[in-house]
Parts: sequence; C-alpha cells; structure tokens
Amino acid sequence: MASSADITRRQSIALVAGESSGDLLGSRLLAGVRERLPEVRLHGIGGEHMMAQGLASDWPMDKLTVRGLFEVIPRYREIKGIQEALRNKLLADRPDVFVGVDYPGFNLGLEEQLKKAGIPTIHFIGPQIWAWRGWRIKKIQRAVSHMLVIFPFEESIYRQAGVPVTYVGHPLAEVIPLQPDTMGARQRLGLNGPGRVVAILPGSRMSELKQNGEGFLAAARLLKQRDAQLQFITPMAGDRQMAAFQEQIRQGGYEDLDISVIRGQSHSAMEASDAVLVASGTASLEVALYKKPMVISYKVNWASYQIMRHMAYQPWVGLPNILAREFLVPELLQHQATPEALADAMWFQLEDHAHQQRLARRFADMHQSLLRDTSRESANAVCEVIGARRR
Repeated sequence: MASSADITRRQSIALVAGESSGDLLGSRLLAGVRERLPEVRLHGIGGEHMMAQGLASDWPMDKLTVRGLFEVIPRYREIKGIQEALRNKLLADRPDVFVGVDYPGFNLGLEEQLKKAGIPTIHFIGPQIWAWRGWRIKKIQRAVSHMLVIFPFEESIYRQAGVPVTYVGHPLAEVIPLQPDTMGARQRLGLNGPGRVVAILPGSRMSELKQNGEGFLAAARLLKQRDAQLQFITPMAGDRQMAAFQEQIRQGGYEDLDISVIRGQSHSAMEASDAVLVASGTASLEVALYKKPMVISYKVNWASYQIMRHMAYQPWVGLPNILAREFLVPELLQHQATPEALADAMWFQLEDHAHQQRLARRFADMHQSLLRDTSRESANAVCEVIGARRR
C-alpha cells in the first residue's frame, strides 16, 4: 500500500455537495482528509462548512439546491450547464479522486463520466435505493469506484451488487451530544420564557418553504390556542430563506405568535425544544439524535408525489422511522398535512410524558448504532482509493 508520504506528492481532491446537509457531512470528511493530507488541494462545489475546511468552491452551492422531480425542470439547463463545465474542468485537471457528497441526481452522472475517463470516484452517502429508485444500482455500478455508507444495513446491499463499500457511521452521531443540554441551548438562544419550546423546521430549500411554511405556521397558531405560553423558534438556512419565511409570517398574519426566526443554529433550536415539527429529510434524524419528540411532515407538488408514492419500497419516509422499521413518530404527508392534523399530532408529542421517555430510549439506542469516527473512517477510505490508483 502507498504511504501517506507517497500520496502527498500529488494531492488533489475534487468534491461536490449540492445542499446544506451534504455541506455539513462533507466538511466532516474533509476534516479527516486534512489530517492525513495537510497540503491537499480541495476544489469543486460546496457550502460554508466545506469551504471552512479549505474547499475552493468553483460555483456557489445554492446554484444546485433544488428539491423534487418537477421542481428541477425550470433550473435544469442551468444545473446541467454547471455539471458539464465542471466535468470538463475535472477532465483537464485530473484530480486524484472525485468525491460526490450525496446529491445523486447530479453527482452520479458526473461520476460515471469521470470513472470512464480513469478518475477514481467515491460517493459519500449511498442513494436511498432501499427506499425507492432501486434501479439506480446499475448506474452506481458504472459510476462509483467506492461507496461510503452511513447506515449499517446498507453495506450488504452494495456488497451484493459488487460495489466496494465502507460503513463509516453517521457524522451527525458524532457532532450531536449523547445527552442534550436543553437549558443551555435555551440560554444561548435567549429563550427565557416559562413556556415550553416548539421548534418549527419547514425545510432548508426555498421550494420546501413554499410547500410547508404556511401549514406549519397555521399549526403553530392552533397549538398556541391550546397553550398560550408556548414559545416557537425557527432556524433558517440563509438570508433568502429568512426573508421568505418572515414574509409568510407577515402575509398570513402570524406576527402574534412571536416566532423567533434565526439564521442557522438549527442544532441549538432542536436541542432547546420540547418537541419539533420538521420536514422529512436529514433534519428528522438530527431531531432524533437530540432525543426529541417530533412530527414529520412533507409536501411536494402533486405530480412529484404521485411518482414518488408509486416508486416507494417501504411505508416510512422519515429517517428515524426507517431506521426503527416502525412508526416511532407520526408522518403526515401531502393532503394529510393539514394544520389541524399537524397540531393534534404535535400536541400529543408535547403532552404524553410516557411516550417522550420511550422515544428518548429508542433514540439513544439509535444514536449508539450510528456512532463511529466518521471523519477518520471516511478519510481512510479516500486515501486508500488514492493509494490504490498510484500502485
């Protein structure tokens, strides 16, 4: 095997993350890589967390951030143009390895072209072929030199398909403390009132805010009618999202809810909460790792939902339920996600103390199962691939 000294003679790693969750996960990988390869050149596309680890982002990450099958159509030409320009740049630069961080619709196509040209490819976070889109395994076989997976049950899926794979644990299981400090988080956020705290997380994408924001706010109003002392906090991924959500508050007349809308600090908001109303996605797993009761909800446009519903392989959408293989927490999707249904489900999460204790125990077990030194494990896999290329 090549030594670290051999690897550092020519070190260039290209990476792409297309959304905020991938940016955070990618930054953990880069932290481990920089320990092994302190002089490594990092370039591609990423957000503030990856750039803090030294990534030179050739395009702003938010150029890629879009959700849904039909929502991408208005942006298709722009995103395809970025993919083609990046492909040409990478074929000219010949990085030692390309790492696609999640975002499979963009990254797998790019990886397939790079691998065909002799550039090793790593995909960090396996696409959810165990949930839907199982046909992607053929494309993965063509596109990916090595898969890094974050859930233990995924290893056997890729091994059976002949794709080299490493289970690296979930980076968030390291970042999030095993024991949340609820009162400390409230002090950091200035939540000093006597009432219980409800975190509202309608999603980090503009399309998610458009689909989920109004319903989440209407549910908050119904909850406030049941308990006038409730405090609401909503973290937003960026300035555009903050402005859009505040406009929803203004247009809907929700100023009386006195919602604390903050930039970033989503983990503090989760940690400070008594219960969370959350859009399906990585955020629901983060809430589980903070051991908080939650209601998972999601809406996309009608056509996207019909396609996704018919392609689904299992009854769960939220990651905590998928990992548990049962409905630990409610999922209210599409037409089910009425303000009344959301408020009723949230009220149960706030009021049933035995349920809260059961959830805390299950989520603690889940946390332990996902806990690995992800930064080191993923960096080792990257260095292995680079070393294998140079043998």
